[in-house]
Amino acid sequence: MSKQLTPLIGDLTRVKSNPIDLKTIVVSTLIGLLLNSLPWLPAASAQTVQLGVVKSRDNQGHWSGITERLHSIGVNYCIVDLTEVKKASDFHNTNLLFLPNVEFLHPKQFQALQEWIAQGGKVIVTGPTGLLSKPDIRKQLRELLGAYWGFAMTQPSILHPSPDSNQKWVQDTGITGIIQGGTLIPTDLNSTTAAVWSQVDKPPAVVTSNNATFFGWRWGIDRVAPAEVDSAWLRAALGRYDVQVTDVNVTDAQLTSDSSTSSQSSDHSPQHCGNIETTIAQKQVETEDAESGNNTDASAKPTNSRLAPSPKPAKAPPPRYRRRILTLKQATAMERELENLIGRFESALLRADAANSNLNLSTGAAIEQFVTAGAKQVSETSEETTDETDSATYSAIEALNQARVGLENYRRAVARREYQKASQLWMTARNTLWENYPIDRKLAQSEIRAIWLDRGTIVKAKSEKDLAKIFDKLATAGFHTIFFETVNASYTIYPSAIAPEQNPLVEGWDPLEAAVKLAHERGMELHAWVWMFAAANQRHNAVLDQPADYLGPVLSKNPDWAILDNEKRVFHKRTRKAFLDPANPEVRDYLTKLLEEIASRYEVDGIQLDYIRYPFQDPKAGHTFGYGKAAREQFQELTGVDPIEIDPRNQKLWRQWTDFRIKQIDTLVKSVSQMLRQKRPDLIISAAVFPMPREDRLQKIQQNWEDWASRGEIDLMVPMTYALETEELQKLAQPWLKKSSLSSALVLPGIRLLNLPDIVAVDQIQLLRDLPAPGYALFAVENLNDNLRGILTRTQGEQEATTEIQVPYRQPFLTAAERYQALQQEWSFMLANNQIVIGEPDLSDWGQQADTLSLLLNRLADKPSMMSLLSAQLSMSSFRTRFQTWMFGQSVEQPYQVQVWDNRLETIQRLLRYGERTLKNRPLAGRETATNEVDITEGLDP
Repeated sequence: MSKQLTPLIGDLTRVKSNPIDLKTIVVSTLIGLLLNSLPWLPAASAQTVQLGVVKSRDNQGHWSGITERLHSIGVNYCIVDLTEVKKASDFHNTNLLFLPNVEFLHPKQFQALQEWIAQGGKVIVTGPTGLLSKPDIRKQLRELLGAYWGFAMTQPSILHPSPDSNQKWVQDTGITGIIQGGTLIPTDLNSTTAAVWSQVDKPPAVVTSNNATFFGWRWGIDRVAPAEVDSAWLRAALGRYDVQVTDVNVTDAQLTSDSSTSSQSSDHSPQHCGNIETTIAQKQVETEDAESGNNTDASAKPTNSRLAPSPKPAKAPPPRYRRRILTLKQATAMERELENLIGRFESALLRADAANSNLNLSTGAAIEQFVTAGAKQVSETSEETTDETDSATYSAIEALNQARVGLENYRRAVARREYQKASQLWMTARNTLWENYPIDRKLAQSEIRAIWLDRGTIVKAKSEKDLAKIFDKLATAGFHTIFFETVNASYTIYPSAIAPEQNPLVEGWDPLEAAVKLAHERGMELHAWVWMFAAANQRHNAVLDQPADYLGPVLSKNPDWAILDNEKRVFHKRTRKAFLDPANPEVRDYLTKLLEEIASRYEVDGIQLDYIRYPFQDPKAGHTFGYGKAAREQFQELTGVDPIEIDPRNQKLWRQWTDFRIKQIDTLVKSVSQMLRQKRPDLIISAAVFPMPREDRLQKIQQNWEDWASRGEIDLMVPMTYALETEELQKLAQPWLKKSSLSSALVLPGIRLLNLPDIVAVDQIQLLRDLPAPGYALFAVENLNDNLRGILTRTQGEQEATTEIQVPYRQPFLTAAERYQALQQEWSFMLANNQIVIGEPDLSDWGQQADTLSLLLNRLADKPSMMSLLSAQLSMSSFRTRFQTWMFGQSVEQPYQVQVWDNRLETIQRLLRYGERTLKNRPLAGRETATNEVDITEGLDP
């Protein structure tokens, strides 16, 4: 069936009951067909109009809905990739453009569009077109389009043809419906309101001008407008420009019937406008493409197969993240949470903008340009940014402003005790920030980025080749320290001469040997993660088809090495693990030899001590642990009392028993630390520890890790600060990050990914970047999904693995200098954008002191010595003392950001103190010879 007959079929169907209309339509249509078929006449305009549909970052999330509607209309079109548009010719042979929901235009893109329209091009635009563009672009767009998006309506409304309009194409739409739209503002004398919203003042919903047709709603989104309404209005607008559309059912039938004889390709998907003539858009091809994340446009650029997929927008939060206010106290806590989230979002945005601004001025030079030239010169140096970066920045700024308004509305609702409304406002503001978090470009600074590579993932790998794929992904995502599970429930991951049995699931190859090689080839560090006292695991028994009560390969051979609870049970009733007795000299000797074997046979960069504690107990509930044969004999010899007979209410004896057990753990930590440092002075020793308050922890698990740090026995303390909410993570981590007695070690908080939404994981990482932390550790690879890995690749990763990565605890002085440079970059960026609120003479004093500190930190990084270290420490102390005075005015405007800057200065101070210890104990390389990085974190204690 001819495509030219399709309109006739549709009209016959609609007017079959009206013989007068039928006659008119038949005659006029046949005349039209005859005229179009005459060879001496030019083709009808419907055949010469080439429709280009603009695909951009703004509408890619709704591209499936857009293409489905285009398919339902049956319109020929080609795709214009907005990221490739730099000049008018980049629109190719199109003379009509459809821009669905394109909210950001780069200056070059706008100039190209302006020139293209000047050459006779026409546009159909929808939604807040250009709203996120720079102010001068928005102003020129208003003139170019004849209207602009004024504001979003608070309630859905029905649109109707304007009673004052005589535009026939509007009368022919044939469908009205309820739409969540916005009010348009006409700006030109030739602008005409073609349709209005059904409200009292009849605000404009559709506006036309000489160049444009403007729809006042986001097109192609189901929650905004029904698909049939969207399709009807676009079909009508295309009719305004004489673009031919067809009944899609007839077209599909035609395509099917012609498939055997036609020379056309079976792929009818629209192509890039610059490559081939367009074909009918097909729903199946476009929808499958959007869902799979692949781009079949001819304009698609090849992707690096090692990179993770693009990050997806945050989904609706799971139930635990939906909040309902019940009390005023809860409302106050939620207000603080939202304030902190706004602060983290703004901090991340500043770091991203500054890191991608190409501003490398000293603080003093930035201040000088700021004062003398009104920041004009500095701003010009940062003008070279990409379309994608600008778009993301403006989207983030809009989200930030919306969240701030939401916070104010939340406070008002709480004040009126409208708690249901306040809850909704709170969740809307939070989700707006989550959905627009700056996750599109680099924003990480020099930091420790560690991740635990768990036994389950290692077992699944089955070979070095498979393991290499995992290391490739981790390196590309920016991780440089791997905590590799080497001993689990007494099974080694490697063939051992000390341990009785290698994990049977990896027999036949040596994963530890392969992992060390793979890590070093990629410039990463490999730390052997070792379960110390936890010797058997009933969950692991099930995996290995062992009896539930199997004591594991070590305890089954040495049952006297076990500790029991006060009811003489070996396995912990909750965690279902069995532990070795720390008081047993044979146990300590075995564990020492095992660590020595790992450090001697393999070029591991570190050893991580996990389960370096007693099992969890609750003396108040009558459940206690530690009653191994050796422990009972030793304690009875010391005190004359069998510890199993001691009642926790006997405070004196119970304290003695607790101190005895604490000492057993301390003794092993000290001895293995000394042994490892003598054997491998370059080895980094870390410990996975619990962040519980000290006294509670000593009573329940006898883990005295603050003292290990203060004595220099452990380099990196990794508290398992696992939390499902960012505020809870802050409560767990901040006390230890602020504790000055731990300054001789680095404290690296852990984040557990299990059941954690991706965007919350991103938010938790940002929290740790804003606190005085040297970095973070993620648990574990088995829970690192492709989407989160894609986000990390963009924000902290590298395009290619490299052997030139710097590791902060290998190079603490270099890290300190780099982190301070990142701080100065943020200050320069804010000076360039006139966002620093400091007056003279404080402004000049701040700049001078900031540059002096920078000079001393760089000197220390280049040539580490005790003299240069002392100079840098004195300068840093002086700078921090005056920092709050300089930033007094700034803290009124940005209290969170000023605190973040102070936290980062504190992190630099801690790096200097850590470097002082390492400078005394082992030589540090200067900047020019620095190579590897080191990280230490935690393991999994359920």
